[in-house]
Amino acid sequence: MHALVAFFDDEADAKVRGLWQQLGVKHEYPPHLTYAVAGTIGPKARAELREDLSRLWVPDLWLHTLGVFSATENVLHLSAVVDAELLAVHSAIHDVLAGKVRNPSAYYLPGNWVPHVTLAHDVTDGEMKQLFAAIFPVEPVRAKVREVSVVDTQTGEVDVLLRKASTAPR
Repeated sequence: MHALVAFFDDEADAKVRGLWQQLGVKHEYPPHLTYAVAGTIGPKARAELREDLSRLWVPDLWLHTLGVFSATENVLHLSAVVDAELLAVHSAIHDVLAGKVRNPSAYYLPGNWVPHVTLAHDVTDGEMKQLFAAIFPVEPVRAKVREVSVVDTQTGEVDVLLRKASTAPR
């Protein structure tokens, strides 16, 4: 499985890791926001993404809302504030990927996507209540996008497509 993700600047990374520590959870990958997931994001799609992303301004993210996905694998997450710039980048990414990837995950397609950072996953309902209460309320986190990469979730390989992605005026 391949995921197209945004990794954060050191300050935002540390704040999310602090929340993980408060919750007593560990994650395989650094804090990130996932734009797309597919069975395979191949070399041709990656080359096109590199080109397209180099022309885009990837906005900073405001991780602001503590929320829950209730499913077979309950997830506690910190959602990003959705604005026109974030949706435009997401849409541009999926325009490049359309028809070029195998088995895209419907959860990440435009119209379905909830931009978020996972805080805890695969927890029971009782655990969810305890975890939520342990960190509520959460201070908003301003996350500058350090890089956009493809992560192979089976091998752990990270292919950086764009460095210093967030170039917003400060």
